[in-house]
Amino acid sequence: MTRSAPVLCNTADMPEPNAQDLVVLLAVAQSGRFTTAGESLGLNHTTVSRRIAALEKALGGRVLSRGSGGWELTDLGRRAADAAAAVAEAVARLGDDDGALSGVVRMSATDGFSAFIAAPAFARLRAANPLLRIEIVTATRRASQTRTGLDFEVVVGEPQVHRAEAERLGAYVLGLYASRDYLEAYGAPATLEEATQHQLVYFIDAMLQVDSLDAPRRLLPAMRDALSSTNVFVHVEATRAGAGLGLLPCFMADRHADLVRLLPHEVAEELDYWLVVRADALRQPAIAAVVGALRRSTAAMEAQLLGRG
Repeated sequence: MTRSAPVLCNTADMPEPNAQDLVVLLAVAQSGRFTTAGESLGLNHTTVSRRIAALEKALGGRVLSRGSGGWELTDLGRRAADAAAAVAEAVARLGDDDGALSGVVRMSATDGFSAFIAAPAFARLRAANPLLRIEIVTATRRASQTRTGLDFEVVVGEPQVHRAEAERLGAYVLGLYASRDYLEAYGAPATLEEATQHQLVYFIDAMLQVDSLDAPRRLLPAMRDALSSTNVFVHVEATRAGAGLGLLPCFMADRHADLVRLLPHEVAEELDYWLVVRADALRQPAIAAVVGALRRSTAAMEAQLLGRG
């Protein structure tokens, strides 16, 4: 019996990956959308699509797949995006003689963390790196399994993630607060039982995605909701306006002289901030610098975060 000769792939017929196509892939991976990637690169949607198709032909496989939040990297695409990041870094070094950071870094974090920890840290970082652009997407949710369009996330509570690293940044405390006018009108509760006779300002229970943020509510299970919101700034302002007793982050509430903390020994729920980022992303100088700025800012605010400021 004669065995037929194996068919070999002629790699000479396969085009080499184009560096520009790799940069296009990186832009799509960061935004999750062809149109957004095109706008950042000065290309139209058709050109972006054509560049991705050319890259897939050169690599011999799919680099992107359609996900619920936009385009996501395949395993092959992730390896190509790592190469693209190296290309972008090299180009940035060539065009930046003084070594200043450049490019766009996009993160997701909760409202309070974004406003009082991230924003000041990034302002200081950009003062020395004016070509660096930082985008903050505010959301109170679990860590994403794909992080499409994001370089990293900061979430509340220890996350369960794949293909990424999770690092505890620090802790903060939720306390029970009321406005001075409210206490003058309704009196200050002396016990948890008395506190349950008042109404609560906190997150919308049915829409809360983070298990750790549900724990403080269990301290006061009999309290009825007065005003609920997905935004912690609404909690603070509603409590200041006298809507009820607010479960508030101490580092936000203690900034307001018209708010009084109640039952600090009974209601002091400590929650953790966690950073979620891929190891390969930290090899990019801009992302590493932004993450470093967050670490320093969180550590510097430890006393305020824990309600001791």
